[in-house]
Amino acid sequence: MRLDDLFYSVAIGSKRLRVLLTPVGLVVFFGMLLLVVFGSLYMDRLLGFPKFLSGLMGTVIGAVLLSLGLVIWAWCVVWFSKAKGTPVPFNPPRELVSVGPYAWSRNPMLTGVFTFLFGIGFILHSMSMILVWTPAFIIFNVFELKLVEEPELERRFGESYIEYRRRVPMFIPKSTRRR
Repeated sequence: MRLDDLFYSVAIGSKRLRVLLTPVGLVVFFGMLLLVVFGSLYMDRLLGFPKFLSGLMGTVIGAVLLSLGLVIWAWCVVWFSKAKGTPVPFNPPRELVSVGPYAWSRNPMLTGVFTFLFGIGFILHSMSMILVWTPAFIIFNVFELKLVEEPELERRFGESYIEYRRRVPMFIPKSTRRR
């Protein structure tokens, strides 16, 4: 069974199974975030990387990015909860969310997570987190979205998702939104 088939069968399956698998998805996701943070700190130490923008400037940049990422992330969670779903792909909203931050980006929640991770990297002054681990996490997520989530969403929502995908960019909003 392919991963998109698994996600699809769970997403349209029983509520009980979706609710049971939601914590599993959360543990995997937050485990990946912890891997990025601690893996980068370990790599910095192991390879003797210098501190990246050590001092106040790096900390301020990091605090701004971390705060912005958290706000975007929380904004997305609110829209998913309004649609009676969770951010966990095992227990998604039953309807296609294309309003709020989702009107400008198909994956604003991940954009918020990426921004948050860059913020942590600057706060920790971690060269490998900013230049290696977070970019690798982004690339991993792009592949996961293209190979698993987007096929599952297309299968679940059909033409409305295809049109949404055509109209709305994956991560970075365009300067003007097309109607």
